[in-house]
Amino acid sequence: MSPGKLATIGTPLSLGLFLLAVAAILALDLGVLNRRAHKIRPREAVLWTLSCVVLSLGFNAWIWIAHGSQPALEFFAGYVVEYALSVDNLFVFLIIFGYFAVPEELQHRVLFWGIFGALTLRAIFVVLGAALIAKFHWILYLFGAFLLITGVRLLYQSDEMVEPEGNWVVRVFRRFVPLTQSYHGQKFFVALDSRMYATPLFLVLVLLEATDVVFAVDSIPAVFGITADPFIVFTSNICAILGLRSLYFLLAHVMDRFHYLKYGLGLVLAFIGAKMLAMDIVAVPIALSLGVIAMLLGGAILLSWLRPPAAKSDQRSKEA
Repeated sequence: MSPGKLATIGTPLSLGLFLLAVAAILALDLGVLNRRAHKIRPREAVLWTLSCVVLSLGFNAWIWIAHGSQPALEFFAGYVVEYALSVDNLFVFLIIFGYFAVPEELQHRVLFWGIFGALTLRAIFVVLGAALIAKFHWILYLFGAFLLITGVRLLYQSDEMVEPEGNWVVRVFRRFVPLTQSYHGQKFFVALDSRMYATPLFLVLVLLEATDVVFAVDSIPAVFGITADPFIVFTSNICAILGLRSLYFLLAHVMDRFHYLKYGLGLVLAFIGAKMLAMDIVAVPIALSLGVIAMLLGGAILLSWLRPPAAKSDQRSKEA
């Protein structure tokens, strides 16, 4: 790959239409279907999740028809990797919501704006990543080494409880931003005694955005390890993130069942990192990469369901 602009299947028209479709989905979500704060029921979460997946696969089919199988397989692989990494993100969301006791009827609103901010941040990350790769080819080796190290660390990382209160973002926020003690409906800010205060809901939103930045540091290089096309990297990321809110409400009560998923994700990141480091020695076909990714993630999910956490196993034994 020579320095310069990266090759892409995207055009200003296709990117504009994609962004217009994303804006329409977001407007439908917040402006029509969820204008009032309410608890998201499982049926609603299932329908919205399936809708996002179908729309993403439809976009994938368009790439196949318009540009061939190679870009389509790259998109699908990037979509699967980002979607799987998003599940790991949801564990942290669940902890944050529980720690700050966010009412269930308000969780949709903060997740919506959190995902809206994530879309903007991912766009910035993709543009920066593409510019760096186009100018400095060797940075792909840096990405590869980072993913390999991250994957190995994930394999040996202990299941430590996340403490939001000890997060530096929370400490800085509490120090410099006036904060109310209680929630005020869906409001992020409220005027009290002629002074503007942020509500705990806004603090949760800020913490979610900070968390997404950390996860994007892993996910964006991982998709660049699958394809160097910025359009595919961006659209696969966005399609996966759009379904993140509904996926949270769908999996919120069963997330602890996916206790082996982190090992599958660690192996996937290590595989992509190793592939990037060896890219000038051996070219791994995208179909083979997709097969390895599917096998690792599918195996982790299957093992999680076949071997539930010890606490649940003990509980089931007592019930029997």
